[in-house]
Amino acid sequence: MTSQTTGPVIVGVDGSDTALRAAERARDLAAALQVSLLVVTAHSEERTQTVVVGSDEYRVSESGTAHDVAEQVARRLRRDDVEIRPSAARGRPSEALAALAESEGAQMIVVGNQRMRGMARVLGSVASSVAHNAQCDVHIVNTYT
Repeated sequence: MTSQTTGPVIVGVDGSDTALRAAERARDLAAALQVSLLVVTAHSEERTQTVVVGSDEYRVSESGTAHDVAEQVARRLRRDDVEIRPSAARGRPSEALAALAESEGAQMIVVGNQRMRGMARVLGSVASSVAHNAQCDVHIVNTYT
């Protein structure tokens, strides 16, 4: 399914419905390009907590939680004609996506357009930051519709 001459498509997700819409578009693009799709959730720090439930003790990490989110989205996107891999990346979302795209040799990053309208755009958006800093193509999906 995947082409050896081109890198994957990367999509950033956070578990929201709008991120899922962007991920669906990314999957369709990856299938059309005959490359793999890397579904990525960013996390800020490598913190680990110990949770005790009865006599059982569990270690929960931020990276593990981020990977779980990416894995859940990847499962929802499954199609026979595209390889889909979940991943967690450390850092601010825009920086983590750009760095991962560079290290993976990605040909495209797909993000939704959340926080690109209204007052939220003053604070900045992941899409805007990725578009300004990525070394590959960036596709911004209209998730408002």
